[in-house]
Amino acid sequence: MEVLNDRGYLVADGAMGTSLFKRGLETGDAPELWNVDFPDRVASVHQEFVDAGCDIVLTNSFGGNAYRLKLHNAQDRALELAEAAASIARQVADNAGRPVFVGGSIGPSGELLEPNGPLTFEQAKEAFAEQARGLAQGGADFMWVETMSSREEVGAAVAGAAVAGLPIVATMTFDTAGRTMMGVTPEEAYSHIRSLDENPIAIGANCGLGATENVVSVAAIGKIASPDTIVVAKANCGVPEFKNGEFQYTGTPELMADYARLARDSGARIIGGCCGSDGVVMKAIVEALEGYEPKQIPEPLEVVRQLGPTTHLNEEEIAKREAGDEPKRRERRRRRGG
Repeated sequence: MEVLNDRGYLVADGAMGTSLFKRGLETGDAPELWNVDFPDRVASVHQEFVDAGCDIVLTNSFGGNAYRLKLHNAQDRALELAEAAASIARQVADNAGRPVFVGGSIGPSGELLEPNGPLTFEQAKEAFAEQARGLAQGGADFMWVETMSSREEVGAAVAGAAVAGLPIVATMTFDTAGRTMMGVTPEEAYSHIRSLDENPIAIGANCGLGATENVVSVAAIGKIASPDTIVVAKANCGVPEFKNGEFQYTGTPELMADYARLARDSGARIIGGCCGSDGVVMKAIVEALEGYEPKQIPEPLEVVRQLGPTTHLNEEEIAKREAGDEPKRRERRRRRGG
């Protein structure tokens, strides 16, 4: 991407699901069906993010694989709905008057893969491949595999996405004490994704428990990422709280602006928002990054002090962790003769 090389970073969009709920989507509905039932509403979400200054919009296809669509008796429509999703985003991007790229969103299957569940690698791969074909036919510029938690599933999703013959982005979600739900650390995720035959061009962290967790995960990846890897950060705008009859996210545009700069410090070159991030939040991120010169990768304690603590990331827990690591560091220094 010439824009990425020229500017050094790109801003990805915010939350599709949260935005559709504001437009009338009900809990339990399939957002992907809106690509054919209410395409104008889906387009208005993309337009909101383009108007905010985002460089990348993700298609409304996160749960658009046959296994997730089976919950809505639409398992035979995966290709159709994926193509429609990409076509809507493509039209908005092409009318933006500036370069805007379309990422074909591919989320989890909703099933457990072997050896933890009944779904085989090949079955998952084929479901993701069907989705990827539709996204490519609809005009996606690249495939965006996101919110993965297991090595097996991210591998199957990347392999399936590869059938489209387009570049691939892959992100995992580190929302369980610094690991994915299936116990994968950011460093392990990076090494595993880098080892895949399909060789995704961008790797990172999305969703999770908010900005602090995301930046700490991205920083861990940034410390070991090779120069040719584009690191991705796409954090939730805080966490949801039920207030006044609806879920509201605890983050603010100001907090997410701070997050964006810290993500850039951590090595991220594609930075966006996830759940709870609307056009106002994304505009704050866009403005925060304009002209910003990244600093060194922050340590977890610095991130906590700037973005706030979480259940397992606070000053006390970090001090305990560092105290526990000190004997190991001394032993490593002793072995090196230092």
